[in-house]
Amino acid sequence: MFKRIAYRLCIAIVTVSAATAYAGDTTPAAQLQRFEAAAGRTGSAEAGRLFFNATHGSKWTCASCHGEAPTKVTKHASTGKPIDPLAPSANPAALTDSARVDKWFRRNCKDVLSRECTPTEKSDVIAFLLSLKP
Repeated sequence: MFKRIAYRLCIAIVTVSAATAYAGDTTPAAQLQRFEAAAGRTGSAEAGRLFFNATHGSKWTCASCHGEAPTKVTKHASTGKPIDPLAPSANPAALTDSARVDKWFRRNCKDVLSRECTPTEKSDVIAFLLSLKP
């Protein structure tokens, strides 16, 4: 009897852990709030759209790999690897893991801007992504 209860408890813990790992540690709205707090102002979806689609001194834009409205699976401009949609409306897992968000902002901003993005730029891009419909 004890073994059966212990086994069921283990299965329940693994199931909850897997669901939590998929869901990430946060929400897209919380990510927006985090960068808005760091920027000291509200994110602007329109500024984010313009930033996302603009060149910033390099040949690449955010849209080069993610598409002008990142609501569909796209391919990386140079590697051809598939990229899931960034818009949370089209990808429920998008922007739900703080470490991933920080990692990809750092990498992609360096590719597009040759520097890290500011908190203002990050809040604007996230506001833009949250404004998109699938």
